[in-house]
Amino acid sequence: MKDLIKIIRYSWDLKRYYIPTIILVIVSTVIGLVSPFLTKRIVDGLTQMAAGHPPAHSFYVWPIVGLLGIGIAVAVISNIQGYIGDQLGAKLNTLLSTRYYRHILQLPLEYYDNEVAGKITNRLERSITTISQLITAFANNFVGMILGVVLSLAVIAYYAWPVALLLALLFPLYIWLTSLSSKRWQTYQEGINTDMDINNGRFIEAVNQIRVVKSFVQEITEGNFFAGKRHAIERETKAQSLGWHWYDTARRAGLAVIFALIYVYITWAAVTGRLSIGQLVLLLQLIITVQFPLGASSFIVDNLQRAQAGSRDFFGVMDTKPTIVDEPGAGSLTVTKGEVAFSDIKFAYGDGQVVLNDISFTVKHGTKLALVGESGQGKTTISNLLLRLYHLDGGKIIIDGQDIAKVSQSSLREAIGVVFQEPALFSGTVRDNIAYGTPKASLEAIKQAAAAANADGFIDKLPHGFDTEIGERGVKLSGGQRQRLAIARAILKDAPILILDEATSSLDSKAEAEVQSALDQLMKGRTTLIIAHRLSTIARVDMIVGLKDGRVLEQGTPDELAHGKGIYSELLALQNPTEDNKKKLAKYEMAG
Repeated sequence: MKDLIKIIRYSWDLKRYYIPTIILVIVSTVIGLVSPFLTKRIVDGLTQMAAGHPPAHSFYVWPIVGLLGIGIAVAVISNIQGYIGDQLGAKLNTLLSTRYYRHILQLPLEYYDNEVAGKITNRLERSITTISQLITAFANNFVGMILGVVLSLAVIAYYAWPVALLLALLFPLYIWLTSLSSKRWQTYQEGINTDMDINNGRFIEAVNQIRVVKSFVQEITEGNFFAGKRHAIERETKAQSLGWHWYDTARRAGLAVIFALIYVYITWAAVTGRLSIGQLVLLLQLIITVQFPLGASSFIVDNLQRAQAGSRDFFGVMDTKPTIVDEPGAGSLTVTKGEVAFSDIKFAYGDGQVVLNDISFTVKHGTKLALVGESGQGKTTISNLLLRLYHLDGGKIIIDGQDIAKVSQSSLREAIGVVFQEPALFSGTVRDNIAYGTPKASLEAIKQAAAAANADGFIDKLPHGFDTEIGERGVKLSGGQRQRLAIARAILKDAPILILDEATSSLDSKAEAEVQSALDQLMKGRTTLIIAHRLSTIARVDMIVGLKDGRVLEQGTPDELAHGKGIYSELLALQNPTEDNKKKLAKYEMAG
């Protein structure tokens, strides 16, 4: 019940739906309970007639008219209430899913490093569906049931208090027994949810990597994995259902015995004259009114258990606090020159592995600095720290004299353009993707950015030019074309600071040549941090910083380092294409 209360509090913005729904349920329930009294009046009249004392015709007419009016009123009210309740469910679904999605986007990269995309989406759908179903059922059914039981018990107590007392005691006992079986049900459900998360996560991965699946002839393997998990879920569901229905059979059988004894008691009371026939009919109707919610309490507890599992998933995510937040009163970053200074940087991932230790270097205004080093030396980590996607464990990153930890994240990231190794494109049009970071850009500005990125030539040849759909992740384009769209996006953003993270490493020589000229255009006048392994890219920079074992091993111009004995000179020496040199180069040619 505390989960239900928590959900209602969390979604109290929808009170304009909650309140009228509950009021209409109460009105409908109270009106509906008048019917047994009108039926009693008709039976009393018939009893008098059988005894030779027929009442006036109005004695029958008004109860019948009343029953007709109540039937129509309840039909109208319940349908209005049902419509509002359905709107409540739809609004609640939108509210919860929107808040979930917005919150997920605010969580740090550490959260995504430890989660599977399919699990995140599956958890969203499952939790919000069960929560919405519970709230809709609560508003449309549960409130009316509870009120109907309370009022019915009050009337029953007036005529036969032992029956009312027994029924009142049955409710907590029956719900307690139901909760015992529900705990076992919940245990099974947690296992089912875990398997579903794993299976859906793998399904999404396989679909996203379908070229890899087909290239390695893994269709059958992936199909078997999926089927295996589905069969496991099927077995768990079977065991869950069997346990639930055994318990439910025993509960319902016991309930049937108890109600049979109640019917015997009130029938005996009528036979012995303690109750009139009309009172007997009234009590029978009220007992049935109580019996249905009592039997349905297993359904209510079942819904509560499902919602509890769903709310645990939902609030487990919503209660996860973003670890990177703006300081109170954080101002906007003001970029005057674009000089970036890394001072005594220390960083370790969550497992405690130290990646960076006392890293210090400066990227001067308008210059290009390349980070080089073996795979795993923290080159990409440095770019993530500049974007403030992770927390520093020590040191500072300063842009034009401003500590990036003291300014707003949005202003920091607006001042930085990024081109990744794998172009991050979305399903949509060419135009949409170029303007992704600048949604208000005009078509003319988009075309100019595309021309600067050497992308206008192939775009003009597409079926619909800038309005051509490129497919999920840009699958309808070549690697070089995707990369040039990513460069055009960075050009359009026109940020004073630029990060190029292995921007040409996945391209062949021809595509690299096409992209490199676009990159040269992009880097003009911008402070640029480059993560690269190809000498063709590194040779164009103003400064090089070599990283080894989490520290700065060397830094200087390409000419200075070429004559030293560090990483850059080793890379130059390894250009002779022998097998031994290729093996040594491999440790650099993997993304850092």
